[in-house]
Amino acid sequence: MFTPLPRRATHLVLVFFCASLMSVGSGFAAGENVPKPAGVSIELNALDEQSGACRISFLVENRYGEDIGQAVYETVLFNPQGQVARLTLFDFQSLPSQRPRVRQFQIDGLACNDIGRILINGADTCTGDGLPPNACQDGLDLKSVTMVELVG
Repeated sequence: MFTPLPRRATHLVLVFFCASLMSVGSGFAAGENVPKPAGVSIELNALDEQSGACRISFLVENRYGEDIGQAVYETVLFNPQGQVARLTLFDFQSLPSQRPRVRQFQIDGLACNDIGRILINGADTCTGDGLPPNACQDGLDLKSVTMVELVG
């Protein structure tokens, strides 16, 4: 048999429950302000079919305290069967500190559905004053929001 709590006890339980929810919520909010680790973040954002070409869009962020003057990555495009379809250099140009940038590359003679995976094979060029050694490779954070995998 269920015995209801006295009105005052019900009120205290409700106050405790609401306070608990507020403390959990504030923990999530505090976690959002945690600084991201230093490095370069590259997100494969879109692949768009062009006439006889595939335009690949990346969202890139330099998470260092210093600007990157030029970042060029050796990039390998694999077909859906896992074979190398193209080896190329992507010049992401200058990357200002803590500011996202979109960079697009058009791959002529290759349809977007002929790309199964993209490998960032390494940094060919990485310039900038005050950057640590291997700045464009160490701490490289890769992800894809497309059906094509981005690895490094």
